[in-house]
Amino acid sequence: MKITLLGTGSPIPDPNRSGPASLVQSGDAHLLIDAGRGVVTRLVGAGLFPFMLSGVLITHLHSDHIGDLNDIITTTWVMAGDDMDLKIYGPAGTKALVAAALTMLELDISYRVTHHDSMTHGPSVSVIEISAGDSFEIAGLSVEAAATDHRPVAPTLAYKISDATHSVVMAGDGIPCDSLDELLAGASAYVQSVIRDDLVRAIPVPRMQDILDYHSTALQAGETAAKAGIETLILTHYVPAPAPGNEHEFTEIAAQAFSGRIEAGPDLTVIDL
Repeated sequence: MKITLLGTGSPIPDPNRSGPASLVQSGDAHLLIDAGRGVVTRLVGAGLFPFMLSGVLITHLHSDHIGDLNDIITTTWVMAGDDMDLKIYGPAGTKALVAAALTMLELDISYRVTHHDSMTHGPSVSVIEISAGDSFEIAGLSVEAAATDHRPVAPTLAYKISDATHSVVMAGDGIPCDSLDELLAGASAYVQSVIRDDLVRAIPVPRMQDILDYHSTALQAGETAAKAGIETLILTHYVPAPAPGNEHEFTEIAAQAFSGRIEAGPDLTVIDL
């Protein structure tokens, strides 16, 4: 199993980091988790075009996690043609999100269908809304969903993705909670969005202070990983984003609570399990 951090940035635009998105690959399965700013470019950087995806998993509907989902939809359709059915899995509200994206794309779709004889209709997208506790399979991989605590954002989901050898929990945003602990049981790896609360507290902007109560700190991620007894903790979606090459500032904090393998890095960092 291989995990690629496609986008490690935050809602704050950063020339070095795309928005939150990760790729989990095992055998012929390629799963995209979230679709933040610049996701298609980063996906190509990882060696895949969107039409090669086995499915898209959305953790929650914050704009930074779904901002370029429309690009995944359009690029899949344009490159693969009418017969490609893109499968998107996400919490309640995902169907409405995709319907709104297709409405936004109506003029573009009409132009392309009118111009290209080989395009007879718009993108084919199947949306499967997932609830906590659901289990399903994508391209031979087992997926289990659990609730996370990112209130007032709700519902929010973490996904445990498993092959015959390894499993990884893609936690998205949120703070430590019992349901996440339960999902982590028996997992090989844990991917967590993290903040540096010490730095955020020093920013005299109320909206920045507001993020403290619903995002995991690097230390909390380490504590959660230690409690679960996993092998590998992977940090991403850094707030505030460190300068390139300084991701160790986050891993050193997590290491205060977790003695296992800790990974962090720039966009397109690859972790093999």
